[in-house]
Amino acid sequence: QAYNCLIHFYKRCKVMFRVLPKLRSATLANCLPSSVAAVHTSPAVTGSWQIPDRLQHVPTAQDPGFFEMVEFFFHKACVLVEDTLIDEHMKNQRIPRELKEKKCRGILRLIEPCAHVLEVTFPLQRDNGEYEMITGYRAQHSHHRSPCKGGIRYSMDVNQDEVKALSALMTYKCACVDVPFGGGKAGVKINPKLYSDNELEKITRRFAMELAKKGFLGPAIDVPAPDMGTSEREMAWIADTYANTAGYNDLNAAACITGKPINQGGIHGRSSATGRGVFHGLENFINEAQYMSMIGHTPGWGGKTFIVQGFGNVGMHTCRYLTRAGATCIGVAELDGSIINKNGIDPKDLEDYKNEHGTIVGFPGAEPYEGEDLMFEQVDILIPAATEKVIHAGNATKIKASIIAEAANGPITPAGDRILQSQGCLVIPDMYINAGGVTVSYFEWLKNLNHVSYGRLTFKYERESNYHLLQSVQDSLERRFGRVGGKIHVTPSEEFNKRMSGASEKDIVHSGLDYSMERTALKIMNTAIDLELGLDLRSAAYVNSITKIFDTYRDSGLAFS
Repeated sequence: QAYNCLIHFYKRCKVMFRVLPKLRSATLANCLPSSVAAVHTSPAVTGSWQIPDRLQHVPTAQDPGFFEMVEFFFHKACVLVEDTLIDEHMKNQRIPRELKEKKCRGILRLIEPCAHVLEVTFPLQRDNGEYEMITGYRAQHSHHRSPCKGGIRYSMDVNQDEVKALSALMTYKCACVDVPFGGGKAGVKINPKLYSDNELEKITRRFAMELAKKGFLGPAIDVPAPDMGTSEREMAWIADTYANTAGYNDLNAAACITGKPINQGGIHGRSSATGRGVFHGLENFINEAQYMSMIGHTPGWGGKTFIVQGFGNVGMHTCRYLTRAGATCIGVAELDGSIINKNGIDPKDLEDYKNEHGTIVGFPGAEPYEGEDLMFEQVDILIPAATEKVIHAGNATKIKASIIAEAANGPITPAGDRILQSQGCLVIPDMYINAGGVTVSYFEWLKNLNHVSYGRLTFKYERESNYHLLQSVQDSLERRFGRVGGKIHVTPSEEFNKRMSGASEKDIVHSGLDYSMERTALKIMNTAIDLELGLDLRSAAYVNSITKIFDTYRDSGLAFS
């Protein structure tokens, strides 16, 4: 209750400081006591959203439930934004404020819970003839936008709570970066390393059929993507299964899933999209002098060091892009061991070594890490890119990094988040910084619906237009100065030459992702400044997402209510 009181006190003070200058200007001719009286007689702010009692333990819990974490962050943002939703986003509705409050709270209650959760169990005949029961889940959090969107992971940690939390996070993530999808998530409770390729194909195709039978797979209703333990191979199997069963007469069947191989309707840049998004997300804040000064750093990549926890698809591509930008990777942590090199680790050499040996342990370009935990080392940027709840109340005080980029989903608990903020650490939240994957998935989904690759219709036209532009400049110079010394050759720069032929699909995807991350970062910064949140970027991101979803429900209305 004390936590709620502090938040409400902050809200009231913020409103008072916003109202006070107006009151003073309106009563300039009056004496000070009248001005003070005006403050006390002004209409009270009646927003009263509270964090539920069942979540009161979350801010201090050592190991809260994953879905509880997401719910807590949601309610924390609702406390901050409720008054704005009522007074600004519902100001055109001709109903009393009391009814506005009820409608606002009703919509917020509608946003929070998971709409559907499916659990399926099916048999698998293994290569040795034995039978095994496989359990899988799919959660659809929100249908305010269609289809639902979210990855499929293969992991022994998969359970109902996890897929509900991740699907909720996907809802807020899509809204945060303006991708018009609802949130979804799926998981199969297996260790993929213990199954042959033939067995994994059986599991994947059967899981796809179970999802399709229940209305949890389709280009207009639910579109999965790769996640932990899955890749474009599994996505191709699912696309083929759907196209030859439930979607056999659907022209857009290829859009039932994203993250596919290029020759199966995939898009260039999807495999590296999440890692590239992490790079752009970091860059937008690292180049912002205001935020760098708040944590005692200078803007830019030069001289900055980073550690990556998890060298899978996301961690590897993040490591690549940050190294190219000028930062230095000094350590990489994996489940089976960690490596460190203060002089820098080459991400390409490490990738080649891992592909050959199946592990980073023994990599000749670094030394084995012998300390307590690589995350506790002195470094500028820490990138948890593995799993959830790795930073919590028990170890957050040991983190020495100035910037944390949440490349994984939910790597920091609310208790850990509060400790890190109190230490002056800039935490860039998962719902923004790892949204590169879903952003490029959106581009792939659109490509599948349009049945044409990006740039194909304009590529030749743009190339010829650029050649004509150069020729026109040359002709103009020759008409002005003549040809006494011969033709005046206009030589394009190297950068212009690269773009001469027009934008390829990869160029368009990278440009679109860069723009999306830049625009979203600016919105988060503006919200954090408006609400005076300081380093609390997570609450600013949640406020932005909740506001957008709220506006959707406000305008569409509630069916059959």
